[in-house]
Amino acid sequence: MAESQRGKLLIAAPSLFDFFRRSVVLIVEHTEQGAFGIILNRRADADVAELVPDLGPLVERGAPLWVGGPVAPDSIVVLGEFDEADISAGAITGNIGVVDPDGDVDVTRARVFVGHAGWGPGQLDEELEKDAWIVGDLEPEDVFTVGDLWSEVVARRGGDFRLLATMPDDPSLN
Repeated sequence: MAESQRGKLLIAAPSLFDFFRRSVVLIVEHTEQGAFGIILNRRADADVAELVPDLGPLVERGAPLWVGGPVAPDSIVVLGEFDEADISAGAITGNIGVVDPDGDVDVTRARVFVGHAGWGPGQLDEELEKDAWIVGDLEPEDVFTVGDLWSEVVARRGGDFRLLATMPDDPSLN
């Protein structure tokens, strides 16, 4: 297995035209058994109060629901910013981690996702070797960004990536 990408961002390369087109995925876990991540920049057509009212107290009023990936679309994952980093409490990197909605860990803010992204053993490593993903570092604000996160994190890489970040959603409109 290549180096674990836990806590890293996977930024969809422009050549990726499937479900993950222009997505930014936070890798929650990456081991020899596979990888698990959450797409950070795909908003759902519903809000938290509509579909999972029990989680309303974790988020601000009217907070949208987000699509974490194509796997298990009936499951819920909550990402949050903890008051203090604590791996045992679900922290992935720094103060960002998976929130147990039934736990008593305090979070300063949270976002609710339906579904997740998943890769079988070696699958993510193969995709990385084929340059399907650009690997980037997570900044805590990335989890809570509402704007064009893909362009922001691509531009943050600097150099030629700044130009790539200006690529429109549909290059044929350029």
